[in-house]
Amino acid sequence: MTTSLKTKKLIQGQLCDWSLATNNYAGLQKVKTKSVQLDGGSEIKVQFNPERIRSSAAKVDTKSIQERPCFLCEENRPAEQEGVDYGDYTILINPFPIFTEHLTIPNKEHTLQLIAPYFPSMLELANELDEFTLFYNGPKCGASAPDHFHFQAGIKGFMPLEADFRGKRFAQLHATHNGVEVYNWAGYNRGVITFKGSDKEAIESLFGKLHKMLADSQPDEVEPMLNVLAYFEEGQYVVHVFPRILHRPACYFAEGDEQILISPASVDMGGVFITPRPEDFEKIGGKDVVDILKQVCLSEEACGELLNQLMAK
Repeated sequence: MTTSLKTKKLIQGQLCDWSLATNNYAGLQKVKTKSVQLDGGSEIKVQFNPERIRSSAAKVDTKSIQERPCFLCEENRPAEQEGVDYGDYTILINPFPIFTEHLTIPNKEHTLQLIAPYFPSMLELANELDEFTLFYNGPKCGASAPDHFHFQAGIKGFMPLEADFRGKRFAQLHATHNGVEVYNWAGYNRGVITFKGSDKEAIESLFGKLHKMLADSQPDEVEPMLNVLAYFEEGQYVVHVFPRILHRPACYFAEGDEQILISPASVDMGGVFITPRPEDFEKIGGKDVVDILKQVCLSEEACGELLNQLMAK
């Protein structure tokens, strides 16, 4: 049985047998959404999802992490939570979903959230789980378990960025390198670098060089701040990299009416803003979204400069 089929059976079984997952996935039917237009013509979906408060408000400072049991380690997971083995990883259903099919894929070892050694695994999983988009949140870019390496995955077609890339309205071909198409994005209100190609090793090489360049620009960070989306379709890997410059925007820490409790991660980068509080869902508009993106993301212009340097290597 393929990993994809095993995963489908896992989801079906967990939704029947695990009441927490059953209730929370049923609750997605009641989740409110709205669309927000941004300058430049792109669109962001906003989802009011109160169950995601655990992630949005997660304390990820060293002291808080040390004081709580790791919820991704097998011995601390709920007895009802089953998984599918995949090499060094276990594929799990995420009991606090954003997507109608939402996976968490932790490493079997309790090891830090650092993508460099594990990026090849991301591409392998994207190939195996080709109905899903894989995503990686850096330790200061939305990961609520920065002490335990993991990917997540959501069913394809949910994030606007996927259709935006296919439409090529915002993604501009910058160069082709060793058979890999390299794109920069314009008019999208956040810097995005995209690799597309069938040669897995060539994409891994480009990602490794980009990762080193980003690391050199943030020498005080354990890992350069970034979010990554990856999926496999029509025989090709597609990887979207979002270089980050800030963990959380100013509005996250504001008080009173000025506060909007959003801690941007890969799904937000992909075009779905998750608001766990009703007041934030009601008041957030296009200007707020653009302001948040510009605070936390590297600019499109800076990404263009990065690509010029990357292609010169």
